[in-house]
Amino acid sequence: MANILNLETATTNCSVCVAVDGKVASLVEENSVNYSHSEQLHVFVEEALRQASLALSDLDAVAVSKGPGSYTGLRIGVSSAKGLCYALDLPLISIPTLESLAAQLKMEPGEVVIPMLDAKRMEVYSAVYDHEHKEIRGTRAEVINEESFQEFKKYQKIHLTGSGAKKCQELLAVHKNFKFHTEAFPSAREMAFLSHEKFKAGQFEDVAYFEPFYLKDFILQKKKG
Repeated sequence: MANILNLETATTNCSVCVAVDGKVASLVEENSVNYSHSEQLHVFVEEALRQASLALSDLDAVAVSKGPGSYTGLRIGVSSAKGLCYALDLPLISIPTLESLAAQLKMEPGEVVIPMLDAKRMEVYSAVYDHEHKEIRGTRAEVINEESFQEFKKYQKIHLTGSGAKKCQELLAVHKNFKFHTEAFPSAREMAFLSHEKFKAGQFEDVAYFEPFYLKDFILQKKKG
């Protein structure tokens, strides 16, 4: 039996899931535009463990959403995950944020999902998965325009999901095979199955050297005046 603590902090949603053998045993999360991760994450960990009737000593691994996403959110999640792994001598598992976001949708053959996160202005972070949730185009940062994702029009239905889908809806709604899921956001819930599969395969990160997948360099903006 594998007990895995899953942490999702890549976006505004601060989410913690305890999974037992790949199934959700507890889920505690709050999607707040105020980014309450630094204040809430460890509180949510304690609550999720309590709800699952487990202690930190019962854990077999810690999984964290690796990005892309918010620089600060990713730093908080990864730092917390690495700290727990060091203290408890546990393996670290990383899950691509867009992969777990894509996993929220159930699809039929002939459909694809493009999970995407808002990267400000008209840019998004996106990837493409087929109906079996296998990656068919890797993660990239791209500027959205009227011609975006036209190479996937051969599919019967193209699901655009996540915070980046809203800006796409304004430009791509004329294409009937595009379906928009603008209210979706990454959650630790979908990490439960994904982290268990990696645990069984022994796909662990080096706790000392693992870093989030930022995709773009973080630029500190200086205040004017």
